[in-house]
Amino acid sequence: MRNTGSGTRWWWMVGAVASLAGAVVLARQAIDEQRALFETDARIVHRLLSQQVVQHDAILATLALLQPGPESPGATPPEQRLPALYPHILAVQRRDRNAAWPDAALSAAEADSRTRRRAALAAVDLASGRYRLVLAADPTAFALTIDLRGMVPWADWPMKPASSPVRVALEHDGQTVELQAGDTTAQANPGGWRFEFHKHLAAESQPFDVVATRHMGWSELPWGRMLAWSLAVALVLAALAQWQRQRMARRRAEELLRLGQVARLNTLGELAAGMAHELNQPLTAVLANTQAAQRLLGDDPPELDTARTAMAQAAAQARRAAEVVGRLRRAVERPDTRGGVLAVDLSDAVRRALYLLEPECERRGVVPQWQATSAVTVAADPVALDQIVHNLLMNALQSLEAVKPLARQLLLTVSQTEGQGELRVADSGPGIPAEVLPRLFEPFFSTREGGLGLGLSLCETLAGGMGGSLSAANRPEGGAVFSLRLPLAEKHR
Repeated sequence: MRNTGSGTRWWWMVGAVASLAGAVVLARQAIDEQRALFETDARIVHRLLSQQVVQHDAILATLALLQPGPESPGATPPEQRLPALYPHILAVQRRDRNAAWPDAALSAAEADSRTRRRAALAAVDLASGRYRLVLAADPTAFALTIDLRGMVPWADWPMKPASSPVRVALEHDGQTVELQAGDTTAQANPGGWRFEFHKHLAAESQPFDVVATRHMGWSELPWGRMLAWSLAVALVLAALAQWQRQRMARRRAEELLRLGQVARLNTLGELAAGMAHELNQPLTAVLANTQAAQRLLGDDPPELDTARTAMAQAAAQARRAAEVVGRLRRAVERPDTRGGVLAVDLSDAVRRALYLLEPECERRGVVPQWQATSAVTVAADPVALDQIVHNLLMNALQSLEAVKPLARQLLLTVSQTEGQGELRVADSGPGIPAEVLPRLFEPFFSTREGGLGLGLSLCETLAGGMGGSLSAANRPEGGAVFSLRLPLAEKHR
């Protein structure tokens, strides 16, 4: 039989593995979602900043292309109007032909621009949050002073700078300017997961790197969903475990019924002698009466009235033989406690069992005594009830073999108690040892040499299937008593 403790541990192991696997999947999904959201926002930031720096190249190219001509006295040069249109362009400087830049950094940047044939950076100091961009052109070269933080298009920014956990910065030659601080507390925490994005801006003239970082801590995992998953797994496994227990109990009951039928077939040898004795008498009478009727009908004139009487007696004896065969058949039938529940007189069941066991009682010198306070009708399967009573009586007779013939007593009592019909089978045998009593109804447990240990277990299963119970105890005056309780037929209806 399967170890129940091992089965329970197996269910717990399955539950733990399923809960852990589900929690890992949910956590992995949450991490992947946050990573995907981070990368999407970072790519949007890169695109927006790339558009800005490309626009700076376009502004310088436009200024070089337009090359200022003679202007009206008092008119504002076009480049001086740019800061009004682009607030992040703090200043526009120009160097006319034969003029010089105010500092060497702009001169070096113009030389680099002529070599590369594109705009070039002057000496960059990202700590100040500004940089200068120079484009060499003839006859006039131009330079822009740009505010890094001011060029960020906050209106189109994909994150809320004040609350977003993502840190965004621009880097160049080991220098860094921070555009968005992010969650500094989470970044200082070594645990969790770290996401990073690193990509150059789209303009070669302004080779800044967009660097975005995001730290995801343990507290951001979907603990609520993970707990809900674990509870769901526990509930499902509890339901499956309960179903498995019921299935095992049902299979155990069916197996006991099957094995019990085998045990009943083993008792046929004991019943055969008594049945042969009972069948011999009615069959002999049938033969004698039919032969007598045959002779009477052959007389001249035939004695019809006497022949009819002989045939009537033969028919009665044939019915008696049929009843004996029917009782034998019921003794070996497999009961069906699920659909064969009927109203059965408990005393009739006792009479049928005593009738079948009469040879066993005579062989042991036992005269059963039984009393019934009144007619007790219970709801039971007749076949199952007959088998239970037969088994209890046979066990009692076998236990009486251990005492002297004069001390052998078998007392049967039929009564109503606590709204149930009760049959008590008491004997004066040696009783049930104290260490055996708790295991008395276990399958395959027997104290009798050669016993299968199925009789009492089967009886308990049959009684439980009919809504009743079977118990055992020792009598104070010696011997054992078995109590079978079944629901009354009135209460069953």
